[in-house]
Amino acid sequence: MLRLSNFADYGVVIMTAAARAGGQLVAASHVAGQTGIPAPTVAKLMNHLARAGLLVSHRGVAGGFALARPASAITLAEIVEAIDGPIALTHCCGRHPEGCDLLDLCSVRPHWEPVNRAVRHALAGVTLATLALRPEVPTPEEASA
Repeated sequence: MLRLSNFADYGVVIMTAAARAGGQLVAASHVAGQTGIPAPTVAKLMNHLARAGLLVSHRGVAGGFALARPASAITLAEIVEAIDGPIALTHCCGRHPEGCDLLDLCSVRPHWEPVNRAVRHALAGVTLATLALRPEVPTPEEASA
């Protein structure tokens, strides 16, 4: 099963909350209340996303975080990579390929790179603006039809 790390998933949720703020500054405590993600985790990830250039931090009493660019210019791939590093489906193609015992013998490793590029391309095709759209909730009448 392919799956994002919990931190990358939380990063996407946090960035979505910031996008929905419509340019207003959002405090980590506010995002934590909105999302249910623990406040220390939100604060840590917001700082991490700011260091990655996706959020801008404003200090002070009325401070908080805002998107560094328009939501339409931030992709899902950028958010995931800001938290988890380069997109790699196998350990040998990730940050520390030397950790693989089969690295020198593996004939499959060269074939993973096109797969990794395809996954990254798919994630890069989804913008934060799209993720921030509120899903339409059917009325009870529509749901029973």
